[in-house]
Amino acid sequence: MTTYQNRRNPILPLQFHIPDSEAHVMPDGKLYVYGSYDDREDVYCSEKYHVVSTPDMEHWTIHEESLNGKQIPWFNNPDAPKYPGIDWSHPTPFIQKMLANMAADGEDMKEKFEKEEEGEKPALLFAPDCVEKDGKYYLYICMPDDSEGVAVSDRPEGPFTDPVQLPCGGIDPAIFIDEDGQAYFYWGQLFSHGVKMNADLMSFDRDDIVDDLVTEEEHYFHEGSSMRKIGDTYYYLYADMERGKPTSLGYSTGKSPMGPFTYQGIIIDNDGCDPKSWNNHGSIECVDGQWYVFYHRCSRGMEQHRRLCIEKIEVLPDGTIPEVKMTSQGVGEPFAPGEAIMGYQACGLSGTVYIGLNEDAATREQYPEELMNISAGDEMIFRYVKSETGYHRLGIRAAGSGRVTVLLNDTEVGEVSVENGVQTADVICAKPGEYELKLRVEAAEELKILEVVLE
Repeated sequence: MTTYQNRRNPILPLQFHIPDSEAHVMPDGKLYVYGSYDDREDVYCSEKYHVVSTPDMEHWTIHEESLNGKQIPWFNNPDAPKYPGIDWSHPTPFIQKMLANMAADGEDMKEKFEKEEEGEKPALLFAPDCVEKDGKYYLYICMPDDSEGVAVSDRPEGPFTDPVQLPCGGIDPAIFIDEDGQAYFYWGQLFSHGVKMNADLMSFDRDDIVDDLVTEEEHYFHEGSSMRKIGDTYYYLYADMERGKPTSLGYSTGKSPMGPFTYQGIIIDNDGCDPKSWNNHGSIECVDGQWYVFYHRCSRGMEQHRRLCIEKIEVLPDGTIPEVKMTSQGVGEPFAPGEAIMGYQACGLSGTVYIGLNEDAATREQYPEELMNISAGDEMIFRYVKSETGYHRLGIRAAGSGRVTVLLNDTEVGEVSVENGVQTADVICAKPGEYELKLRVEAAEELKILEVVLE
């Protein structure tokens, strides 16, 4: 178990890559986040889950492993049931996309995975969800063979045991219990499916499945179902394809948990968190009267190594949710004058730059990751900084050399010439207020940025 105090994005210590975040306030009053766990560079996810909890959105606990894919009795078992009406003979769209990405990144990685698949398949656990009923916690899972299931625990953090296979095939399960106690189960990619659960929360009648609750064609649905209810309206959240790739979290609304649903728009888009940003998956949840969106951002110049991030959102009186931007401040206040902003807290990147591992032994302990692979023309954004007296000086701790223009709300306020170590320069912005800080690179030679301080 690891404990951590933080209100900035990314929320968790950098070694914990927990994407696909389903956040739920459980009966003990704490918020629990259920997600997959990236610890491989060749595929999304891994063979294990870790649950995250917090009592106050500042003090976080990363719990011990809650479930391992090798515990799933039907996976890699040729005698496991193959339910009628499901085509189990080919890779799912998710796996097809993953293999295509591997081929693009290098045949060695694709061949390695396919060879691994020839024998015993890796028991990867993809995006989960969890719900509480009568003191029991039900964790819903999915795996690379298109199978889905549920495991149970007496504690919200697990461990979860005795997994049972569900009579469906697909990815990204979501569970929702309405005010009348009826539970609903959702899943799917490109076309979503939903069904009423039986009272045991571990079974349903396949004849009750409703297909195409939301679709890519009508609702921009890609994957990552998540259901919430606000007032008398049902909110179906998912990875949204409106902008050409599923980097957005979008939502549709309806007056019934089984639809029909009307597309409403995008809540957040993680495009620009990394040059390889591709997907998103998350949820919304109300904590102490404040609504938040939980999502992930990738790092290290690849689609994997995705990290939990959180932003405040607003549900307007008409029920709509305005889109919010990714921030560095996360659930905390804007960065104060003199407060160090780590390079890895950048919330917007353009060009070749990405957040990667710091391999310099002299600075690695204090700065485990840095902004690297920087080229002339790259831009790095930090949202937001705030001062009651204005700003007069910017300091950058860096390696390599270069020249960087400083912008506040897209207005140029100074320039810093960078050499190894710490460089400072005057900035001209005496006006108090809240700003987006942007660094635009004019020249770079092996430039790496560790930290920025504005005062």
